[in-house]
Amino acid sequence: MQVLLFCTEHPFGHLIDTLQSEQYEERRYFNPQKLRDVRYEKLPFCMRVLLESTIRKCDGFYIKTDDVSSILDWQKQQNQAEVAFSPARVLLQDFTGIPAMVDLAAMRDALAKQGVDPNLVNPRCPTDLIVDHSLQIDYSKCAIQSPPSPMDESHGATARSPAGHRGGCSKVSCSDAPSGRSTAVQIENTPLLCPFHLQPVSEPETMIRNQEIELIRNKERLQFFKWCSKAFKNINVVPPDINTVHQLNLEYLCQVVQEGEGFIYPDSVVGTDSHTTMINGLGILGWGVGGIESEAVMLGQPVSLTLPQVVGCKIVGTISPLATSIDIVLGITKHLRQAGIGGKFVEFFGPGVQQLSAPDRTTIANMCPEYNATVSFFPVDDITLQHFKHTSTDHTLVVLEDYLKAIKLFRSYSDQSEEPQYSEVIEMNLSSIVPHVSGPKRPQDRVAVTCMKEDFINCLNEKVGFKGFHISKEKQATQVPFLHEGAEYNLAHGSVVIAAVISCTNNCNPSVMLAAGLLAKKAIEAGLKVKPYIRTSLVPGSGTVTHYLNTSGVLPYLRKLGFEVVGYGCATCVGNTAPLPESVVDAIKQGDLVACGVLSGNRHLEGRLCDCVRANYLASPPLVVAYAIAGTVSINLETEPLGVNSEGKDVYLRDIWPSKEEVNHTEENIVIDSMFKELRSRMEKGSSFWNSLESAESALFPWDPKSTYIRCPSFFNKLVKACTPQSIEGAYPLLFLGDKVTTDHISPAGSIARVSAAAKYLQSKRLTPREFNSYGARRGNDAVMTRGTFASIKLQNRLIGKTGPRTLHIPSGQTLDVFEAAERYQRDGVPLIILAGKEYGSGSSRDWAAKGPYLMGVRAVIAESFEKIHRNHLVGMGIAPLQFLPGQSADSLELCGKERFTINIPQELIPRQQLITSTGKSFSVMALFENDMDVAFFRHGGILKYVARSLLP
Repeated sequence: MQVLLFCTEHPFGHLIDTLQSEQYEERRYFNPQKLRDVRYEKLPFCMRVLLESTIRKCDGFYIKTDDVSSILDWQKQQNQAEVAFSPARVLLQDFTGIPAMVDLAAMRDALAKQGVDPNLVNPRCPTDLIVDHSLQIDYSKCAIQSPPSPMDESHGATARSPAGHRGGCSKVSCSDAPSGRSTAVQIENTPLLCPFHLQPVSEPETMIRNQEIELIRNKERLQFFKWCSKAFKNINVVPPDINTVHQLNLEYLCQVVQEGEGFIYPDSVVGTDSHTTMINGLGILGWGVGGIESEAVMLGQPVSLTLPQVVGCKIVGTISPLATSIDIVLGITKHLRQAGIGGKFVEFFGPGVQQLSAPDRTTIANMCPEYNATVSFFPVDDITLQHFKHTSTDHTLVVLEDYLKAIKLFRSYSDQSEEPQYSEVIEMNLSSIVPHVSGPKRPQDRVAVTCMKEDFINCLNEKVGFKGFHISKEKQATQVPFLHEGAEYNLAHGSVVIAAVISCTNNCNPSVMLAAGLLAKKAIEAGLKVKPYIRTSLVPGSGTVTHYLNTSGVLPYLRKLGFEVVGYGCATCVGNTAPLPESVVDAIKQGDLVACGVLSGNRHLEGRLCDCVRANYLASPPLVVAYAIAGTVSINLETEPLGVNSEGKDVYLRDIWPSKEEVNHTEENIVIDSMFKELRSRMEKGSSFWNSLESAESALFPWDPKSTYIRCPSFFNKLVKACTPQSIEGAYPLLFLGDKVTTDHISPAGSIARVSAAAKYLQSKRLTPREFNSYGARRGNDAVMTRGTFASIKLQNRLIGKTGPRTLHIPSGQTLDVFEAAERYQRDGVPLIILAGKEYGSGSSRDWAAKGPYLMGVRAVIAESFEKIHRNHLVGMGIAPLQFLPGQSADSLELCGKERFTINIPQELIPRQQLITSTGKSFSVMALFENDMDVAFFRHGGILKYVARSLLP
């Protein structure tokens, strides 16, 4: 770990100041105000955090005094100067955390073989690893609309029934009340003990069974994590079924002000999840980085950052009573996306900010990747302090407030003199926001709820594209009857088959989850139901969410409609949805129907929820419940009824929509200080399963050659001190791709298809399809992940002219699986490149989207543009991100994708250098190395080899 120099040696030792008060012990800190530079108070607040870190960590090597000068001169240096930033901590989730830790374990092995002490390999920056992406929905909606079966009453029943089994697992029974709107239906709520609070809460066996299977399925991975927690210093591993990474970061890990090395300083974080930005809503600077970059930070390397433009987003107007936090989020998302702020920082200010609660702000910040900003920052103010009264002691709050005011990081909207200077200012009027959903394929395509039916019909008519499905007029009225559990139903275009209430985007905002629960309560009281074939689920962000849903009395009503708590973790959003009933799948295929999924998560890329569900919409939790009741998205919720009650009377959304006053009253009486304090206590104790889990005690990990989860990767093979970059000669394109190729296309995280290359490998290890698990769970096995690279069924490869994980092996003319073709090229010693269009690598941060191509032999990607995090990943793995010059593309250069490419890479490579590429004719491409550190990483063959070589004698 970098250790601060003594005050007399530190370049900015003269800025050290002391914070004193009778209420707490003396604290030391670096005070940028002692620079007496008028430019400091004109800096945006997020840049002040960056400046403080640069001053404190300045060592003359990684971070120089010139970096401090550049930040102070930000107005002139933005988009030009490169600075180094050392965050206070690193945040990992297990999908990206396991390959990071496997890499560190492999580095220990490689260095040990060179005679280096393996114990030198440790995270130097405090690191938290949260195991929250392992949950899969094997069981859902157990006995919620039918009487419980006596044989399934036992709470400790073994999870042996098929996925999606509806036999009575749950201890819930219903008593029918007399008909009439005025009488509420009473649901018996037999409580279990909440594993997080030891308080009564109706946790159905659905959740218990999913958790049991999760632990059994992932035991080998968990044993590796347990070894990591003991073998490595400076890392904290949070076991599964405790919390989601975002929620844990908000409720437990964040401090706003950190203390270490004898100083207090602002909290900051980089995380391997693209939604790390959620923490910006609490005044903590943080953003998502690749797993490869995070490993470098863990090992003491700073993040290299081009000083960004900072866009000031001025919030004005008044929020509509019917608008939820999701509506506000999606409204601001669309507004900022249209403003073209890709790669920029956003900082919020203006009178409207005071109308946004801390949960509202974190929800807005969570969607930062969707409008392509790097950061969405809300400076700390009185509302932030009020929020931290739930999670901090009075003593800590006093230190926090005094310190932030001392270095002018505390925001007062009443003082106009505090207004910073921004690169530009855009205005958002809250009064303009009306309820919307997003879809059917991309989160940026918002649709007003009142226009939903019309828009869906337009999508059926439009050609296949970002919104269209191209269904002929005569087939748009198709209805397919089918049997489910002995009853007949009909499916049509627009029928809802997946409805998931997920407290991910809004996991810290009780208002929208409570609104969903209150709407469910009113729906039950009105006699409405959800059709039993719809795959419904409820995935709370943490035990806190379950606690307040149960304490408020709405959880049984959600369960009655089918929204069972299935567990804690990322499930539907990352494709971990249980298979739909076969009769539903058959009906969809028979009618070639555009079936729909509705979820309150943050991602819904095409085919991500389920292969046969083509249209997916993001909606607020209460709207997810509403569309599930309606059974279709082809409905005008303003003018058409959701359903009919037992008396034959139409029931409209307006009849059951909870008022803002109802939601606020419930929230104020449920979300209380003790809830957060209790949650913190339970999280610190961990789980009994984790505490009893056995793991090795050695400095080197004992790799099991039979393991299909954890495997020592080949990144460090033939590690030597010297390195020289070589030109790429005679490379063939492995793939010829179009625009918007996402990391889901490159490295899927969902289930492993039975006919895939990864499946063949696992079957060769004598595993059955039920034991395959997901790609995300097997990210610690390079053999699986390399075979899973470009394994998406949605991949559109111009070399073969159709979708699927196949490509043309150009020398032989054969069409092969992508992995098989790459393997053949490698046997023949032929380097590979990839040709692509615009926004290559968009979507979730995923390091295997670079590691996989690297192990396949890909040396460069030539594209029209790159998503920033993925570009960083490519550089971090030693793959050259090369961009066509402005106005050029593969088509304009008349490339067919079957040429052989030679790319000249000079020995004295510099950032953003144009490289000559030859295919028989020559053209230039821009090497997207943004700074000298990028060039150094590329020269060494990636960040991992760069760090490993630095430890060699």
